[in-house]
Amino acid sequence: MTTQDVPAFPPWAFAKDDCAPDPLFYVQPRFVTHIDAAAIAAITDLYRTVVPESGVVLDLMSSWISHLPDEVAYARVIGHGLNAAELSANPRLTQHFVQDLNAETHLPLETASIDAALMCVSVQYLQKPAAVLSEIARVLRPGAPVVISFSNRRFPTKAVAIWNALDGAGHVQLVGLYLQRAGFARIEGRVLRPAGGPGDPMTAVIGWTATA
Repeated sequence: MTTQDVPAFPPWAFAKDDCAPDPLFYVQPRFVTHIDAAAIAAITDLYRTVVPESGVVLDLMSSWISHLPDEVAYARVIGHGLNAAELSANPRLTQHFVQDLNAETHLPLETASIDAALMCVSVQYLQKPAAVLSEIARVLRPGAPVVISFSNRRFPTKAVAIWNALDGAGHVQLVGLYLQRAGFARIEGRVLRPAGGPGDPMTAVIGWTATA
């Protein structure tokens, strides 16, 4: 399937029940984890295998914890989010910036400057996902991954309508469509913790930029 073949989304797809600007919702810091310990361990294990050691990492829609493996050193970890206090408290970040991606999709980063991008349990809130992911593709180096991980947890009033309407399998397909529209060359879905078992399910969809 080419980018041009990706079906159009219905006009209601990216509406939210809570239409207030997202920065208002996140104005108070939340020093909590949004997935359980086993789900966090699963995504950390994935980062060990996908995120290059000593690379420059972009942690998008981050908070006070990045789930990166403690024993791995990176050249830089650039954090992005909507709450400056959470980002300042994150010990893995070497720098950070606050930006509402639903209002401004352009990332203040140089083209082909990032070795891996991460987006953990946040993709459901994007109202312009293809535009944001196109920007991520721009800042990634050739052959670099973006790791988009998600569970069944969310703030329902801030998640977009199409996410709320789909089940876990539908979420995998949806994120794959986002990545196709953004022009990623290779896309892979991985079930890290299946639904129906104990604890939170965890799934990741990984997109790689084209090699040079």
